[in-house]
Amino acid sequence: MSKQLLFIPGPVTVAEPVLAAMGKPMIDHRGPEFKVLLESISRKLKPVFGTSGDVVILGSSGTGGLEAAMTNMFAPGEKVLCCPVGVFGDRFAEIARTWGVEVEVLPTAWGHGVDAQALKARLDADTKREIKGVILTHNETSTGVQNPMGPLADAIRAHGALVLVDSVSGLAASEFTMDAWGFDVVVAASQKALGVPPGISMVAISPRAWEKMATANAPRYYFDLRKAREFAAIGQTPATPPVSQCFAMDVALDRYAETGPANVWARHQRYTDGIIAAAETLGLELFAQPGVRSVTVTAIKVPAGIDGDAIRKTMRVERGYVLGGGQARLAGTIVRIGTMGDISQTDVLGMLGAFEMELLGAGLKIQVGSGVQAALRVFLEASQPSAA
Repeated sequence: MSKQLLFIPGPVTVAEPVLAAMGKPMIDHRGPEFKVLLESISRKLKPVFGTSGDVVILGSSGTGGLEAAMTNMFAPGEKVLCCPVGVFGDRFAEIARTWGVEVEVLPTAWGHGVDAQALKARLDADTKREIKGVILTHNETSTGVQNPMGPLADAIRAHGALVLVDSVSGLAASEFTMDAWGFDVVVAASQKALGVPPGISMVAISPRAWEKMATANAPRYYFDLRKAREFAAIGQTPATPPVSQCFAMDVALDRYAETGPANVWARHQRYTDGIIAAAETLGLELFAQPGVRSVTVTAIKVPAGIDGDAIRKTMRVERGYVLGGGQARLAGTIVRIGTMGDISQTDVLGMLGAFEMELLGAGLKIQVGSGVQAALRVFLEASQPSAA
């Protein structure tokens, strides 16, 4: 296929105006033009995070932002409570261990969200306040789970632990209120819901977090957030930034604001609802449980006897639709369908039609077109004006 549509957890299909911005002539990253650009990006990101605090820009993937958050906040030997719900939550915990931070894990079965009551009970039991931080995943692409962040924030608040959040695949796709929830460091990345090519991680930091960073003694250099803040104050970054991605990010944030955040959130929810309706109509089982299903990635279990990877290969090579597969122990057992990026309702319907054809070709007994029709009904119902 000459063109592919990315229905994966990221990177995503990028809109033409955002791609075009990357073709702008290079500018001096120590000059006045970049200062204006950096200040523009930081200002526009604050309402996306739901914060009035600082947002630091790093030239890295989301994982770099997560490592920066961990190494700047906690010293070797300090204890954190990690609450993973999949591969990337486990990765955040592994980053902590790598830097000598003591990690306790609050276990959650994959496909489920963190139990707020269990989290509160563990923190209530920490009467000596040995737990210095709680590590949360907002949206877990490996399992298609999105944690309800409000109840988790309520469960943590009385304890007073610092809260680090991986919102790499969640930010901008649904409402996020960092300050109201009392989160201290939130990490996101360019190549997800904002629809920018990879290369930028964004780290939002509370005043309380800056105070803690002043006492943390873990080694750091490239990912020194305090240094990044010092340079941001003069409109620069400590090291050479990905200037072209910054051009793209600025345009993407303008498009996000022009569309309206609530409309962007509704679009992600609508696409997800359509995909879920199609899957259920086709008799397919979803991996994530009701109530905690991601609006950016839907994980669908592969029926017994069906080769999910073969289906994904054919869809990519012959039909131009790229779907995600399972990771770690879920390899070969699920197909993951992303809803981020520059895709339309028509694109979603086309992808679902191709998916149906591949399932039929693989021997699954389905009513052809029923999944597409189920998704179309969701889209049509969402387009109807609500009654006064």
